[in-house]
Parts: sequence; C-alpha cells; structure tokens
Amino acid sequence: MDQNLKREIILDNYQNPKNKGLIDSEGYIYQNMDSKSCIDQIDLMVKIKDNRIEDIHFDGEACAICTSSTSIMIKESLNKSVDEVKEKIENFKNMIDEKEYDEDKLGKAIVYEDIKYQPNRKNCALLSWYGLEKVLERNKK
Repeated sequence: MDQNLKREIILDNYQNPKNKGLIDSEGYIYQNMDSKSCIDQIDLMVKIKDNRIEDIHFDGEACAICTSSTSIMIKESLNKSVDEVKEKIENFKNMIDEKEYDEDKLGKAIVYEDIKYQPNRKNCALLSWYGLEKVLERNKK
C-alpha cells in the first residue's frame, strides 16, 4: 500500500474515529486499557451477540496512532464472528511484533505494517487490540 494512502487512512481515522463515545446500555462488556509508557487510555464497550461482534464503542485520551488504530480495529471487527476477530487480532499482533502474519486477514489495519520502525509507537497501535482480546476472553466465561 502506498505510504501517502497509509497516512491518509491513519489521519482520517484519527480525525473521524468510528464509534467514539461510550453508550449507557445493557449487554456491553466494558474494558479499560491504559498505557504504562504514555498518555494513552482507552475505554471499550463491546456487544457480542450470537458469537458475533455486534457493536463496539470507545472513548478516552490517546495519541493519533492509538485513536486511529482503535477506529480501524472497530471497523475491521464489526459484524464479524468472534473467531474471525481473534484471528485478526493475532495477525495484527504478529505484524506489529515482526512475526509471520497473513496480510489478507488485516484489511485496513495493514496501514500499521511500518510501525516496527518506531518501536516506541508499537504499544500505541496495540492498546485497543489488547483490550478487545481481553473482552473476548471474558466473554468465553
């Protein structure tokens, strides 16, 4: 993917994030994630129904990378099965950690493939993905 297009996607998702703002509704699993190395702090609310991600909302204070990554994570997860999302999370984490991954599973999240060149930003890109992973683990119980 072209570097300019990557920047454009990241910037658009930072300036116009998907589903920003928490909602007060039953049936959502809440998860707070905060970075130990920077200001990033994200609250997620995830609704899972019939083993599918029905809705995700978020709020918090975060940098451009964290906010845009959260927005893209939401777009890539909505209306997908829990198993599909788990596979997407695993591939995203592998990409960020410079391990083997399937690019086809990532959709627009592929825009972060070069974050490996900025190690201090890896956690920014991963924070909300870890949060969604925790929600999916808690949902199993």
